[in-house]
Amino acid sequence: MIVVSDTSPIMNLAVIDQLNLLEKLYQKVFIPEAVFHELLTTLPESAAGRVIPKTLWLEKRIVANQSLVDSLILELDLGEAEAIVLAMEMKSDLLLLDERRARQVSSRLGLKFIGLLGILVEAKQKGYIGAVKPIIDDLMVKAGFWVGNRLYTRILREVKE
Repeated sequence: MIVVSDTSPIMNLAVIDQLNLLEKLYQKVFIPEAVFHELLTTLPESAAGRVIPKTLWLEKRIVANQSLVDSLILELDLGEAEAIVLAMEMKSDLLLLDERRARQVSSRLGLKFIGLLGILVEAKQKGYIGAVKPIIDDLMVKAGFWVGNRLYTRILREVKE
C-alpha cells in the first residue's frame, strides 16, 4: 500500500507520542520535501530532532511536477500542494490530510484520503489502540487539534465509546 502524508497527521501524532500508529497501520509513509521541512520547523525541537530524522518508515521524496505544485499553491499551502502532487505521481492508495480545502482539491483530483480522526478509527478497528477518546482528548489539549462537538460525538459513537 502506498501512503502519502501531509504535515498535520504526522505532526499532531508526534506531539502526543502516538506517531507509531502510522507505522503500525501503513508500514511506510511517503512525504514530500515541503512536509519534511514543515515538520522540522513546526514540531517542538525535541520531537523534531528526536523523532523525524530517525523515523525509518517515513520516507522523503522529491515532487517532479513543479508546475502542478505551483498551480495548487494558489489554493493550498506548499506542504499540502506537494503532498497531493506526490500522491498523484506515486499513484498512492491513500493520502493522509486534515485541512478541508486540501480534501476538496484531493477529491476533485480523484485521490482517496483520510484524516487524523479516520486514522484513529482505523487504528481502533485493527486493535492497535484500545480507545479513541483519550487520544482525541490529547490531540485537542496537547496539540491544539480542533474537533467540533458534533464530529467528536459522531466519531465516539462510530467506535462505540
